[in-house]
Amino acid sequence: MNAIQETNFQFPGQTGFYRGKVRDVYSFPDKLVMIASDRISAFDVVLPRPIPYKGQVLNQTAAYFLGATADIVPNWLLDTPDPNVSVGLKCEPYAVEMVVRGYLAGHAWRQYRDGHRTLCGVSLPDGLRENDRLPNPIITPSTKAHEGHDEDISREEILSQGIVNEAEYVQLERYALALFERGTAMAAKRGLILVDTKYEFGNLDRKVILIDEVHTPDSSRYFYADSYESNLQANQPQKQLSKEFVREWLIANGFQGKTGQTVPAMSDEWVEQISARYIELFETVTGQRFQPADATVDPLNRIETNVRKSLSV
Repeated sequence: MNAIQETNFQFPGQTGFYRGKVRDVYSFPDKLVMIASDRISAFDVVLPRPIPYKGQVLNQTAAYFLGATADIVPNWLLDTPDPNVSVGLKCEPYAVEMVVRGYLAGHAWRQYRDGHRTLCGVSLPDGLRENDRLPNPIITPSTKAHEGHDEDISREEILSQGIVNEAEYVQLERYALALFERGTAMAAKRGLILVDTKYEFGNLDRKVILIDEVHTPDSSRYFYADSYESNLQANQPQKQLSKEFVREWLIANGFQGKTGQTVPAMSDEWVEQISARYIELFETVTGQRFQPADATVDPLNRIETNVRKSLSV
C-alpha cells in the first residue's frame, strides 16, 4: 500500500501552495486544488506515519456530504478528478471554525470534567455525564491556526474583535446548525449518532460558501446508536467512529501535544488498524462500498495526471 506522505507538484497556472496538517493545497487565480494526503494529525500535531487510504476516505466522504447538503448552503466543490483530490472555488476563508456539539464528549467533556461550566461562552448545566446528550446542539467556535493549536473562542469575542461581522456570523450559525441537523438525520439512517463536528466557511462575491470537508472522520465524531443508551447507563465507553480512538491511544501513551512530549512509535499493526477504521467509517456513514485506489500504480503519478487533466478542461 503506497501511503501518500506529501506532494510537491508544479501545475500550469499555479499561483501558490500551502501544506496543511492533512491537505496539500494548490492555488490558482479562481480555483483551489486540495490533495488529501494520508497524513494524520491529533492534538494539532502531524503524526510521523501516514495511514494508507486515509486521504481517499476523507476526500470521498467529504464529496459525498457536500453533495448531500448543497441545498442548504452553496459549497466550494467543482470536481473530484482523483480519489484523493478535490477541485473547487477559491474563497476567502473566515478565520473561525464552527464547532457544533450535540453531546458532551471529547474536548468538551474534558473541559467539563475539569470543572468548567462555560465553554466558548456557552453555559452548561451541572450534573452531566460523559457522552450525555445536550439539551440542544451548541456552537463552540475555535480560531483557525495555521500552526499550533486552534483556540476556543466565544461568539462575543469573535464579534468584539471584529473577526467576523455580526450579520455574517449569524448566517454562519444558521448554516452550521442546519448542516448539523441534516448530518444528524443522515447518520440516524445509518444507525449512527452524529456527536459533534466542525464546519468551515468562506466568502466569495459576498456570499457565504461551505468549504473544506464535511462530516468526515477527521472533522466529526459518531457513536453507534444501538449501543449508546446501554453504554451510557453502564458508564462504559461508547463504540464510536471517529479518530478519537487515535487521541485516546496517544493519551494512554503519554502524549497530548504538550511541550516536551514525544509522539509514541506507531507499529505496522497499529497503522493498519487505523486504516481499517477509516474505511469502516466511510462504508458505514455513506452506505457505499469502499473501492481502494489501485495500489500497483504510483499514487503521485496518478494524482498529477488526473489534476492536469481536470485543469485543462
